[in-house]
Amino acid sequence: MYGYTTYNEPPSTPPRLSRSLTAQTPTRSQPGSALPPSTPATTRSTMTMAQAEEYASLRYPGHCPLGMYLIPDKNNIFVWDGVFFVHQGYYSDCILKFRLLFPKDYPNSAPQVQFLTDVFHPLISQKDGSFNLSRRFRPWRPKEHHVYDVLHWVKASFKKQALDEIKDHDCFNKEAFRLYHESTSSFAALATQSSMLSQSASALFDKDHPSMAGKGTHGIAFKELKPDQLDAIRKKIGLRDWDDES
Repeated sequence: MYGYTTYNEPPSTPPRLSRSLTAQTPTRSQPGSALPPSTPATTRSTMTMAQAEEYASLRYPGHCPLGMYLIPDKNNIFVWDGVFFVHQGYYSDCILKFRLLFPKDYPNSAPQVQFLTDVFHPLISQKDGSFNLSRRFRPWRPKEHHVYDVLHWVKASFKKQALDEIKDHDCFNKEAFRLYHESTSSFAALATQSSMLSQSASALFDKDHPSMAGKGTHGIAFKELKPDQLDAIRKKIGLRDWDDES
């Protein structure tokens, strides 16, 4: 699993670290995203290689955005599961599960991004979690655009600069767009609510959470830890409470 994070800048509040991120065995996701059995073996091999190369490229510096973690489905390389930890802005402290779905003709067509965690955002559909990439990739250029470009745009879209530049015709959530421009305080309150709900035990640990309905099992699972387990992990990775550093 590729992903990067940083501890150079402390968050606004001390991290509680009461949960651990573990990669569970991914399960087969929506069958429509996989290549049909009739696809020639050579074509299947070439397309699979494209996904493998994209995933391998995430190990290079700057390719995988800070705060993002991804893992391909064990049985279907055309489906990648990810988690995005938002560090700043209106959505600060959000923990968002999302999924990359690759089309059968990738890289000629762009992948789709679907959020499994409910989040109030202009570019994200409240119906099925679909994220609109066209604001950044219009059109998609196979030899120029890559998965890491998609990931960086997803991250950037949660920042104020991108929110300021989003146009009405690009929005899957028109109400979020309207509130952002007409009542920023209301928008900020709903973004904060999204953050709080994304951190709830039901959103993190409940496989039957309503937001997961019809979306299959996510390949990255959260596990709740007992205090002694948490202390052991914190010591192992060298983390201390803020009080210990004063």
